[in-house]
Amino acid sequence: MEIWINPACSKCRSALCLLDEEGADYTVRRYLEDVPTQDEIRGVLERLGLEPWDITRTQEAAAKELGLKDWARDAGSRDRWVAALAEHPKLIQRPIITAEDGTAVVARTDEAVRDAMSR
Repeated sequence: MEIWINPACSKCRSALCLLDEEGADYTVRRYLEDVPTQDEIRGVLERLGLEPWDITRTQEAAAKELGLKDWARDAGSRDRWVAALAEHPKLIQRPIITAEDGTAVVARTDEAVRDAMSR
């Protein structure tokens, strides 16, 4: 299991604490330093069963600068969104846990973290 985190994020710190409390075996990826490639983002999206706009932090300054709220949310725009996430990783919702069974979850709640651990 791998968890993508921003150490400054309280939700990420909470998820790590819960993983530790439960004795989970996981690796940490500080995705702002170890930026995911476009292919890695596509892979995580597939595992999540979501579209790139579903995991985009639209209130971030970079999102506003890019005008993301006005971008189309359709198959033809998917690559543009993925490229923006790779270029501006702070836009990626966090934390994301990739589970052992090949799925992933956006682990913003204790329930989501536990769900990832049970997979």
